[in-house]
Amino acid sequence: MVQIDQAKETRPGEELDRAKVEAFVKDHFPGLEGTLTIKQFPSGHSNLTYLLIIGGRELVLRRPPFGTKAKTAHDMGREYRFLKAVKPVYPYVPEVHVYTEDESVIGCPFYLMERLRGVVLRLELPPGLTYTIDQARSLCRRLIEVHHELHAVDYKKIGLENFGKPEGYVRRQVEGWSKRYRAARTPDAPEYEEIMAWLPEKMPGDTDRPGLIHNDYRLDNAVVDPQDPVKIIGVLDWEMATLGDPVMDLGNSLAYWVDPDDPPEMQAINFMPPEIKKGSPTRAEVVKIYKDLSGRSIDHLDFYYCFGLFRLAVIAQQIYYRFYHGQTQDQRFKALGLAVHVLERACRRIIKK
Repeated sequence: MVQIDQAKETRPGEELDRAKVEAFVKDHFPGLEGTLTIKQFPSGHSNLTYLLIIGGRELVLRRPPFGTKAKTAHDMGREYRFLKAVKPVYPYVPEVHVYTEDESVIGCPFYLMERLRGVVLRLELPPGLTYTIDQARSLCRRLIEVHHELHAVDYKKIGLENFGKPEGYVRRQVEGWSKRYRAARTPDAPEYEEIMAWLPEKMPGDTDRPGLIHNDYRLDNAVVDPQDPVKIIGVLDWEMATLGDPVMDLGNSLAYWVDPDDPPEMQAINFMPPEIKKGSPTRAEVVKIYKDLSGRSIDHLDFYYCFGLFRLAVIAQQIYYRFYHGQTQDQRFKALGLAVHVLERACRRIIKK
């Protein structure tokens, strides 16, 4: 039997007030009896996710990280409203139930949603789960298809036409992530100035086919069916979702795909389990599959891929910044400083080519 994604004991310094959370849950879900149990999902590097178990029911609580954070990067209300609107037309998002800005409960805004009971594919597969090469290839194709399905959502029909500003989106992303990197840079981080000068020189104009984008779409943000390892039943971590350029979203995802001929240091920061990687398509094949599905003309691919790598480096650096300054004790974040250097060299290889 395949083990579904498991929550663990809450990390030190990231505990919730059990009594206050229990009172909140019982107030919004009448009829629940018993004592609340709180555990924490150990994955994720930004917003924090907790499992609440009470009266035979499982709920998930989502909150911003502890410590200094960007003002708009962890907007729980925005994330909640997006999931609420998208759920009827894109079944892969969790069902959300309640959002609150009442900071008297846990000290910050948060929302509650239903738990997706499935498997999240991290570097090590859970006990009981195996993949053949054909299954791995089918899963990867399905991952690209589910990504395209998001981009194909008619966002106007579900009232999300004001969820973002497609006009000037590419420029704002380049400028915004450059500012974020400079703000989060620590003394041991590379400069990235050459890369931040190259990106605005090479960036394309606005897309004529904007769409809803995830902005951090990758294998370990997908949930698969324990009974069918090729079936994707959910997509997680929607904190950066917006309305923008779908090809830029594809470029961001390409940053997570590692080709067989990539340097060893890139292989070392691979996100895929070896059993999946052996059947996964190359980045060029990912682009072809997406292009055939979407009918989009994908030019300027070097720009989109380079930006995806740079943006991934900024995310890693922002998280490492919190560790460097003692705002979190999570030891997973220590290695992200090294990843920032690896990604910088990858960007330089694209520029040189």
